[in-house]
Amino acid sequence: MPVADGNASPRISVVVPVYKVQGYLRACLDSILSQSYGDFEVVAVDDFSPDACGRILDEYAAADSRVIPVHFTENKGIGKARDAGALRARGTYILFLDSDDTLAEGALQAIADRLGETGDPDILLLNHVRTFWNDRVQESAAGEMLAAAGTDVFTALERPDYLTMFAVVWNRVYRREFYVDDHRFTFTDGIYEDALMVYKTMLTAERIAATDHICVEYRQRRQGNSMRTPGRKHFGIFQQYTRLFEFLDERPHLEPVRALLFERMASHFLFTLAREDRIVPKDRAEFFKLSAAQYKRYKPRGFVLPEGNQGTRFQILERGSYTAYSAMTFATHTRRQVVQRATKAKTKLGKTAYNRLYRLHLRRPVDEKLAVYAAYWNRGVACNPAAVYHKAKELAPDVHGVWIVRRTEVDSVPEGVDYVVANSPRYWEVMARAKYLVNNVNFPNDIVKRPEQVFLQTHHGTPLKQMGIDQQKFPAAAKGMSFGKMLERADKWDLSVTSNQHSTEIWERVYPCAFEAVECGYPRNDVYFRSTAEDVARIRGELGIEEGKTALLYCPTVRDYQKGYVPRIDLERFCRELGPNYVVLVRTHYFYGADPNLAALQERGLIKDVSRYPVVEDLCLAADALITDYSSIMFDYACLDRPIVSYADDWEVYSRARGVYFDILSGKPGETPGATATSEDELIEVFRSGDWNSTRATALRAAFRERFVQYDDGHAAERAVRRLFLGERPSPEVLPLDERTPAPAPTPFSTARIVRQRTGENETGLVGA
Repeated sequence: MPVADGNASPRISVVVPVYKVQGYLRACLDSILSQSYGDFEVVAVDDFSPDACGRILDEYAAADSRVIPVHFTENKGIGKARDAGALRARGTYILFLDSDDTLAEGALQAIADRLGETGDPDILLLNHVRTFWNDRVQESAAGEMLAAAGTDVFTALERPDYLTMFAVVWNRVYRREFYVDDHRFTFTDGIYEDALMVYKTMLTAERIAATDHICVEYRQRRQGNSMRTPGRKHFGIFQQYTRLFEFLDERPHLEPVRALLFERMASHFLFTLAREDRIVPKDRAEFFKLSAAQYKRYKPRGFVLPEGNQGTRFQILERGSYTAYSAMTFATHTRRQVVQRATKAKTKLGKTAYNRLYRLHLRRPVDEKLAVYAAYWNRGVACNPAAVYHKAKELAPDVHGVWIVRRTEVDSVPEGVDYVVANSPRYWEVMARAKYLVNNVNFPNDIVKRPEQVFLQTHHGTPLKQMGIDQQKFPAAAKGMSFGKMLERADKWDLSVTSNQHSTEIWERVYPCAFEAVECGYPRNDVYFRSTAEDVARIRGELGIEEGKTALLYCPTVRDYQKGYVPRIDLERFCRELGPNYVVLVRTHYFYGADPNLAALQERGLIKDVSRYPVVEDLCLAADALITDYSSIMFDYACLDRPIVSYADDWEVYSRARGVYFDILSGKPGETPGATATSEDELIEVFRSGDWNSTRATALRAAFRERFVQYDDGHAAERAVRRLFLGERPSPEVLPLDERTPAPAPTPFSTARIVRQRTGENETGLVGA
């Protein structure tokens, strides 16, 4: 395949304007860089994006010389970003690709082939599909028309039907000499700039060709698309079409297509007016009035109305009667909306909550000094919400915190902590009236989030396994799940805590909702930087870990493809092979109940079953090393800078059944946290050989920490509290990684081997320690 030469001009320049798309940008760039056709460059223009987009571009540029980042020092808008990219492009052709969209497989090869077959036209029209969050794919309406063109070359006057294609610049490529050198096309300010550019370039081009190969995957974002954000900016459509007809007026030879473009304009006005996510109700009458004025101004002589309801709408637009338009267009729509809203409200309130008591509390004012906390589906005072709760008592003492707990967990609530039992009368009151909602999972569907309430979603782990809408591809993970309901719950989030950039990007993409990322670190991990050697010794004493012993914390995660807890290790053999200088703490996932086999092993003194120990952070502080598979505890434990061993005996099955974002067994820096094992024998050998704490394992852990211990520094809870309760910018600033001091390790490590005696019995200690 042809590959771009660093000195020669590439065949294709892909220009990518970038702004607030950190959750989608990697997918966009990967779709380009993985193309089979290699004679291209990527000119990516960072339009002063406030998120991590600029850093992502620089990361890709450092890894691939075909990526050329351009950074603006102020936000200028997508049009100016495209202009800058076009001027920077060296390719024979320019393809504009939006940074939340992707190139389809084989797209660049298909483009290059058709350009060659048609003798390098000024414009090549491309096919596309629309992709939706629920994995639905919709073909474009232009597929048959593009296929009919074959290898023909034509002008817009010769084939005006091609002016009816979706008017966006990313479904065509432009010959750079035609676009930049000969005509110096530039985008105008404001939205709807695509339509003007499309029509001007199409009407100027002397040679147009087409391909029906699907080249662009156009992402229909559930939220976050500027075109689907209501406001006055949509009135810019009138100026764009004024510019188009001024362009036509200066070129009398284009008169044959004036009627077609007029119809496109009027249809675009009516389409925009009908969209609630563009024109708000109070602006509709004004928008209609301006549409009618522009209709009358530019209506060509002898214009023939389209057939059916659209023709009727055109007549009403010409009359300028907003009343008539409303009567025709909105009556049925309004009736349907009333029914839908009533049904939705009843569903939200649910069978239990839809009662007089809850409705009464929902009518009362929100209590500005009340916060509700919950964790792990009301399992008690724990995790990130607990750390936020305690810090809020210090920094926002006037806000009263109340915890939601299950009836079975009441005895676990610490003394002095106010709580309510889920579904009790007071529960409905605090849920209806609390200003602040803090949870590491979602609240139930029947909870109505009022506009005045603020929901801080703290999460409870860094994602290795695929989450949110990404789970749709994995039946084991998606069984019984309604992704629509899941996103309705996530729609209630206002703030989303993250501990690293990886999480920020993942949450933004897999929960396509309108929340703000708070990159403050995980509050629960503050303890790893604030605990002392005395704290570590105290916890080990409470757990009964003898002085001088090496404690290994074993934390396997749940398997979606299995029912119940299935041991992955013969713990009796494992403990015997390691010898008495090691003690193994076993913590099963909280989804599982008590395991009698673990209880029996503990009774024999072989392990310590800490599955029901209430504070997992204490267990991490007590442990000299962590053994886990795919549990997110590895990311938290990395804060301590102690050895992590990945034991993944079912990696192939798990990764196929659950889906993962990276390969912890790859051995790549930033993916693998330390030594690895895929069988029980390998796991034993990792400890017998000293690989668990080798130089290589330490280097891997350092890279892993650099990527994932990004914002955890002991001040995460303070940053979260300042953002949520005080409305401040999260502070203090995150400390550099090399300036943080984790809690000291319990015992000095040795990398010596555990050797086997000639008699076949194990040594009882470390040789050469």
